[in-house]
Amino acid sequence: MFQESRQGAEASTVFVGSLSPEQLPDTSPHYETLRHMLFGSPAAVEKTIKLLYKLNYAEPNDWSKPVPTGAPNEVVAVLTRKVRV
Repeated sequence: MFQESRQGAEASTVFVGSLSPEQLPDTSPHYETLRHMLFGSPAAVEKTIKLLYKLNYAEPNDWSKPVPTGAPNEVVAVLTRKVRV
């Protein structure tokens, strides 16, 4: 899946001290908004939210309140998170 770089000693070396601030690579963390949506019966959505909490992924209070979708016995809950990319 991933291949190793084979550049070895052929790779060029740049000394950071010789670069202007505009030339420096941007190493600040970047974040993107990610949304998770759970569709299912109220019991299934609640159980999944609790499981994700047990796995230390998200607090139950971080999820929206389940909202009916219009389909029989179906709700949707949404979690919005910022993830570092």
